[in-house]
Formats: sequence, structure tokens, C-alpha cells
Amino acid sequence: MKRHVVEFVREGRYAAEMDVELIEDETGWSPYLSLDDAKKLEALRLALRSRNFAAAAKLGRVFELQPITA
Repeated sequence: MKRHVVEFVREGRYAAEMDVELIEDETGWSPYLSLDDAKKLEALRLALRSRNFAAAAKLGRVFELQPITA
């Protein structure tokens, strides 16, 4: 069985969200990501880390985090 979820990746003051597919089965490893989705998440993380926002935006929705004062 497969289901779609949104994964969030945070690197410093930048974050991104990406749709991935979780695979659920009868094994003890369930739920898990496909190899392709895992590679895309890692590419997204590396793009954020290097501030390559054009590459990150191709993989997910990119955000800049700002602290607020209460």
C-alpha cells in the first residue's frame, strides 16, 4: 500500500516541503520511502545547504524562516 505525505527539510534558516510516497507493507521496515524519493530528499537538503534555491524549488516548495519576537 502506498500513501502520499509531505516531508519537511530544514537547513539553517531555510526549509522546504516535498511530496513523497510512503510504502507500507508487511515487513518490519514499513513504512519507508522509495529510493527515488530518498535521493530527491537528499538533493533537496543539499540544495538548501548550498543556498541553490533554483535547484531546491524544482524539487519542493522553499521557505525562509524568520524569528519573531513575542
